[in-house]
Amino acid sequence: MEIKEYKCPNCGGAVKFDSSTQSMKCPYCDAEFEIKALEEYQKELAVADKDAFGWDENTNLKEWEEDELNDLTQGSCPSCGSELLGDKNTAAMVCPNCGNTQIVLRRLTGLLKPEFVIPFKLDKKKAVEALKNFYKGKRLLPDSFNNENRINSIQGVYLPFWLFDASASGHVRYKATKTKVWRDSQYSYTKTDHYSIVRDGGMTFEKIPVDGSEKMDDSYMDAIEPFVFAEIKDFATAFLSGYIAEKYDVDADNSKGRAEKRIKKTVENEFRQSVSGYQTVQVENSAVSVENGKVSYSLLPAWILNTKYKNETYMFLMNGQTGKLVGRLPVDQGKVWKYRLMYTGIIGAVFTLIIQALRIFT
Repeated sequence: MEIKEYKCPNCGGAVKFDSSTQSMKCPYCDAEFEIKALEEYQKELAVADKDAFGWDENTNLKEWEEDELNDLTQGSCPSCGSELLGDKNTAAMVCPNCGNTQIVLRRLTGLLKPEFVIPFKLDKKKAVEALKNFYKGKRLLPDSFNNENRINSIQGVYLPFWLFDASASGHVRYKATKTKVWRDSQYSYTKTDHYSIVRDGGMTFEKIPVDGSEKMDDSYMDAIEPFVFAEIKDFATAFLSGYIAEKYDVDADNSKGRAEKRIKKTVENEFRQSVSGYQTVQVENSAVSVENGKVSYSLLPAWILNTKYKNETYMFLMNGQTGKLVGRLPVDQGKVWKYRLMYTGIIGAVFTLIIQALRIFT
């Protein structure tokens, strides 16, 4: 006869039957479990919780037509290797990733045609205004950053994004607790009940964005989301007029991992909303499955200023549709010492006045 060994859901120790309570008890953490509940929990553990993401290989990704190539210009940045795209009237480009102006123009090759585009909704005037507001009140910002020529160097760039559509089914198991505390005249007591909660269900995802640029910082790209995909349009080269676009250097296959992580995290968080009445809730395990997920290629708008200060690069990125802006600012150490000495002098003067006042009144 096979003897089953049950593991404690709390500490992982071997659980034994306690004849005095007629329940299963862990000798290590003193947790008690009903036999039926523990058996159900063990069955859950036996289920292979593995993700399964299936993506449709028959995508609508297309090459450029020959006549479309004649309307476009491709630029290559010799400094960082970025590949840029503009219309045939583009005479000069500035690299949005490193700020280099020495861009080598050549004929467009080796690039998939975007299927979708979200057009720019905010013009350069709005971008400059937003950047000035971002600088406002930053007393330690170097004066050169407020230079009009520097601020006006901000440029509109269409960034490469892969968009993922998926119907996902999920199985998520949560660990939850309820704790009760009471005391008598001598002791304080704490009782913690542990629960295993399972949620199954499905979700539909449309246009999960994953940036296709290796050189652009993912944290910046994620920070300017969300985009309003209700305003997305079929791509046409006319949208590039007056702007440049960055060529993707991370293909769809290598972007699927980030999309899958976003799907899994969203499923866990959304299912979590239905678990209430507990003091703590944590994901113990989850399995997400996707079949025939689809991917498309798109260009999304952003205003970018890439500038250097004391040999360090600082980037400012603004969503060209919604205006959401992120960036990192340098600190002028000369101003730091200036304000430090000024405030030290003020504090010293205040203390001197206080001491003199005390002498007068004593």
